[in-house]
Amino acid sequence: MKILYLHQYFNTPEMSGGTRSYEMARRLVAAGHEVHMVTSWRRPDKSSQDWFETNEAGIHVHWLPVPYSNHMSYGERIRAFFRFAHQAGKKAKELRGDIVFATSTPLTIAIPAVSAIKKLNIPMVFEVRDLWPELPIAIGALTNPAMVWAAKKLERWAYKHSSAVVALSPGMKEGVIKAGYSQAQIATIPNSSDNVEFAYNETAAAEFRNQRFWLGDRPLLVYTGTFGKINGVTYLAELAQALLAINPEIRILLVGGGREDALLKSRATELGVLDKNLFIEDRIPKKKMPAVLSAATMACSLVIDMPEMRPNSANKFFDALAAGKPIMINYGGWQDELINKHDCGISLWQKPINEAALKLAEHITDKTWLQEAGNASRLLAEEYFDRDKLAAQLEQVLIATAKGQGNQAQSIAPGYY
Repeated sequence: MKILYLHQYFNTPEMSGGTRSYEMARRLVAAGHEVHMVTSWRRPDKSSQDWFETNEAGIHVHWLPVPYSNHMSYGERIRAFFRFAHQAGKKAKELRGDIVFATSTPLTIAIPAVSAIKKLNIPMVFEVRDLWPELPIAIGALTNPAMVWAAKKLERWAYKHSSAVVALSPGMKEGVIKAGYSQAQIATIPNSSDNVEFAYNETAAAEFRNQRFWLGDRPLLVYTGTFGKINGVTYLAELAQALLAINPEIRILLVGGGREDALLKSRATELGVLDKNLFIEDRIPKKKMPAVLSAATMACSLVIDMPEMRPNSANKFFDALAAGKPIMINYGGWQDELINKHDCGISLWQKPINEAALKLAEHITDKTWLQEAGNASRLLAEEYFDRDKLAAQLEQVLIATAKGQGNQAQSIAPGYY
């Protein structure tokens, strides 16, 4: 099968950020399919504005230079979305194929995808990574009534032209159903655990800790990822301040960057925790992330406490599971339920900051609990979220849809954990 895989923000392991599309695509290639990734080159280092092609683990990757970063204004981001959408539709039509697999965000990826399937008379599977437009509306990024109306119309238009939908969490699946889409045509395939790459590495852990004079053998809570508005990373500065009075030896490390970088540093300085018990390091390539998690005592995933955020399927959650680390979250939803059901970490959802700090301090210094929770994390990673298993489910959904059997999607990947 020739698969046209449309993802505006595709990353390789050499880049920072999530690599879901890379990992899924290379497994589709290994299974015998021809995969063409249509994506954007976001760094402002290309003098040419033309498409160029690379081969990444057998994936034919077609890059269009469209600068983008989390530091851009929402208006600048929207212009980037539409510029890519216009050109990606042309590229997909030129490439031709048997099926289009389009993954959001942004939701505008539906525009080139639908344009291509109409021209080529082939089916589309649409992947929902976030509940757009609910998320930008909820955080105030999308306020213009006309734009809100257009975004909601675009969402339903995308589903209308999809022969099957892949949702990244049970909550996202419910959101797609509420938009009027058939439940039978929705597969639930979350972000995944790369269990070989993220397996605990004692040597890498020791090297990481030895390189940081402030760390040594102290307990370490790690956050890896974007410092964006929806992540609410200043929560960790508040937590660090509360920990000073409870156990000042506990360290918190944030590895990443984004629009709220300056806000985080300012708040951490104001609270007297920056470079004392809270430390910040720049983004690193995905391939270097396993060493960070090997060195961690516990990992965390954060979002601001809004109902629209709870269906999230952040990579950092599944990376922690693969690394066999307990996971701490501060939000409700399906991952809160997973933690409570499988005892693989702690949920600080809706807890006052002092109470949250006490709970964290108790668990991150309890060696017996850490071992048991870490084992539970790894078991979850192997049993439910192993990348090879979930990639095989995606392949089955694509094959079934290409045969006109998109209504088998839910039975292939029901999303029960």
